[in-house]
Amino acid sequence: MFLKPTVLAVIPARGGSKGVPGKNIRLLNGKPLLAYTVEQARQVEELTLTVVSTDDPKIEAVAEICGVKVVRRPPELATDSASTEAALLHALDWLENNEGRRFDFVMVLEPTSPLRTPETIRRALARLIETGLDSLMTVRETRENIGTCENHCFRPLVPGAPRRRQLRQPFYVESSTVYVCRVEYLRKTGTLVADPWATEVVPEREAVDINTLEDFLAAEAILRQSTEETEKGTQ
Repeated sequence: MFLKPTVLAVIPARGGSKGVPGKNIRLLNGKPLLAYTVEQARQVEELTLTVVSTDDPKIEAVAEICGVKVVRRPPELATDSASTEAALLHALDWLENNEGRRFDFVMVLEPTSPLRTPETIRRALARLIETGLDSLMTVRETRENIGTCENHCFRPLVPGAPRRRQLRQPFYVESSTVYVCRVEYLRKTGTLVADPWATEVVPEREAVDINTLEDFLAAEAILRQSTEETEKGTQ
């Protein structure tokens, strides 16, 4: 009999954001930023459990209002230099030691990606299972003319790339929309990085990653436009 894999989704939301203080619970179109990711996860039945990992009492209070379980992260795992992997392992250990729960996969859903869709979460998990690889990250396509600057001169990564953007070779940039990893691999290596690293391409809209006030304004504009289009479609 086929056993459904168990998946832990972790929303890492530490309180020490310096670029935008209180970023993870700052209002975005009248709703805490964190709430968007919680609502997306709630719509994905493939996720066995979703938790918020935080060191901040204010974030914990908002998470509880959103109806999601909280794993309190120790301060030493919430510094600027602390890794996401350390927070994931802490959550896995806490749930195993305190509730006897173990998982096959662990997923990272950054609260700074409020425009992802539940379907993208499903696709990322399905892709990793389908490939049989150890870890997956989402990427977005770019057709920018990428290069380096040497002695104040631009050196394109692809010499002779067409001037027209549409004709350029597409490259792919890591997005923070979704990460998924086999728990066994994470425990063995301590990292989400794998070689080869499975990928799932996400639309540019979903790859929006909020780290500045300007990012908030851009996301609000996209959400307003989506709301207006939905309202027009129902008229």
